[in-house]
Amino acid sequence: MGDAAMTVPVLRAFVLQHPEVKITVVSRPFFKPFFDTIPNVNFFGIDVNNRHKGFLGLVKLFLDLKKLNIDAVADLHNVLRSKIVRTFFALIGKKVAASNKGRADKKALTRAENKIFKPLKTMFSVHCDTFIKLGFDIDLSNPTFPNKSILSQKTTSIVGNKNEKWIGIAPFAQYESKVYPLDLIQETINDLSKNNDYKILLFGGGKKEIEVLDLLSKDNKNVINIAGKITFQEELDLISNLDIMLSMDSGNAHIAAMLGIKVITLWGATHPFAGFSPFNQPLESALVSDREKYPLLPTSVYGNKKVADYEDAMRTILPETIVNKIEKELN
Repeated sequence: MGDAAMTVPVLRAFVLQHPEVKITVVSRPFFKPFFDTIPNVNFFGIDVNNRHKGFLGLVKLFLDLKKLNIDAVADLHNVLRSKIVRTFFALIGKKVAASNKGRADKKALTRAENKIFKPLKTMFSVHCDTFIKLGFDIDLSNPTFPNKSILSQKTTSIVGNKNEKWIGIAPFAQYESKVYPLDLIQETINDLSKNNDYKILLFGGGKKEIEVLDLLSKDNKNVINIAGKITFQEELDLISNLDIMLSMDSGNAHIAAMLGIKVITLWGATHPFAGFSPFNQPLESALVSDREKYPLLPTSVYGNKKVADYEDAMRTILPETIVNKIEKELN
């Protein structure tokens, strides 16, 4: 989800700076709402479970896309399936380019020995480089964002009218090493909820996460669990109305950022230097675990590697620090 969301600011800039170019985004249908508000962008949904499944499915995908009279292919995902499809286009003489994920530099950043701790190129810059290879410069220095969405009656019936500052909190991530400890996120929520000028909206998905969010919200009248109550599109509309989002290194951070919302991120095994910090957010908004106490950080680019004795790294980020940062951004 985060990978898809990170392409949105780049495409927004592209269509403004190259209005003569028509773009077709090829992705899973679930991500279509990300791109609906970008002018001059069409969406082609991949049927990965049936028509476009397996190698023969990729051949069919190529043939389906070929009918669109595509002139060039920008592979912003650069995985095996997208490599195969772009190769088909290259074989018929189309110009192709792919985002270089800088795996060697990321390995140097995350290895235990001879670590090279320096900020790497952001994925937004990497995607811009891909378009440069196709002959299109992109300037991200003056980004534009969509207007705040009008909330559905269903959403309004859950969250009420906007009479307070709305703080979104997305406390989950794909890997446990990127998730702030439950007792500390509860403490953070409790401290924030003491301010009656705040309304705290909790985001997540899936039965287990919904149960956790119910526990986090049950004792606070101005804390609302959104998960499982509205559609994905309604969630996007709601996020566009937030004053700030607190998120792990996860897709929700990138969704909020692509909508122009301030984002505070918490980092455990991963680190913003790897290039996956949310768009247009200052480095000071990334609260990282203590590298003096845990010098091997970051231990992973995606958080999928477990390192012994590093399970409590995120406990070095204090709830007080998070609350103070949010209050500073809201005042």
